[in-house]
Amino acid sequence: MRPALLPTARPLLKWAGGKRQLLDTLSAHYPQTFDRYVEPFLGSGAVFFDLHARGLLDGRRAWLADVNPDLVGCYRTVRDATDSVIAALKRLQASHRTGGERFYYEIRDQRFNPARAALRQASAYAAAEGYTPALAAMLIFLNRTGFNGLFRQNRDGAFNVPAGRYADPRICDPDHVRGVAAAFARANVDIACVPFDEVLSGTGPGDFVYCDPPYAPLSRTASFAHYTAGGFSAFDQRRLQQAVIDTCRRGARVVLSNSSAPEIVTLYSSAAARKAGLELTLVPARRAINSRASARGPVHEVVVTNVRPSVTGMPKKLRMARANPRARGARTA
Repeated sequence: MRPALLPTARPLLKWAGGKRQLLDTLSAHYPQTFDRYVEPFLGSGAVFFDLHARGLLDGRRAWLADVNPDLVGCYRTVRDATDSVIAALKRLQASHRTGGERFYYEIRDQRFNPARAALRQASAYAAAEGYTPALAAMLIFLNRTGFNGLFRQNRDGAFNVPAGRYADPRICDPDHVRGVAAAFARANVDIACVPFDEVLSGTGPGDFVYCDPPYAPLSRTASFAHYTAGGFSAFDQRRLQQAVIDTCRRGARVVLSNSSAPEIVTLYSSAAARKAGLELTLVPARRAINSRASARGPVHEVVVTNVRPSVTGMPKKLRMARANPRARGARTA
């Protein structure tokens, strides 16, 4: 029987590619036993919060990482200075109710980006370390009031998401913020600002690894990988595939999600991937970040894993996908 979920165990930030809609599918591949949970592309942390809610992290270590110093800095600050972040959010919420869109751009252009520019002169690690409660609150504010909750940077590293159209967004939810802080503050949870290859090279037997990289675009106009100024290229996707294969060979259990772009299907249905024990399945999902509402709708994503679920534990849509040779796609290479 599935255990009751903790009421506040849900992501703090909206994030492009967030995995809440795929949790039923992904959870079918959670290992029954593992010593440490490792997530090198933290994003919204949907899988981390799901594991936390199910009690599957009790007594286990977790290594959460992302190369985005804003994300890591925000999460660490929420964990370490919870009340100060909440107080700053309350002030932002009150001002937004009177200032609206004008206040959004004031925060983005006159306060948030200038403060980040000073931090970016140092390393990503130092930028994450230098995050303040005011910066963390501004990031949460912009996430709740910006277009589609995106985090996007231009080539100069400036946050450039336009204001969204929300009548009365809930900017400050103290109980939610405290629940997130408690999840991150639990024993043996480390939040690091390091690249995925450094994280994966340190994994091995006893580790459960979930990888949710920036997705490969399904078309030339669908690319969205600018969570950092450098983006995430096709070369990075190939580097990740090799790192995942090496991680499997060292004995870790791995789950990875990505788009169903042809190059991703080819990478993870290759002979090398299969030899490492990886199997690819196509699962239905929903595109949610296209700028045109008419272009948002059902798509397929891939789940790649060396963890074999029991048939009885699979959600219905995953059982159907695995039973449909055309949908599985992994045997076409």
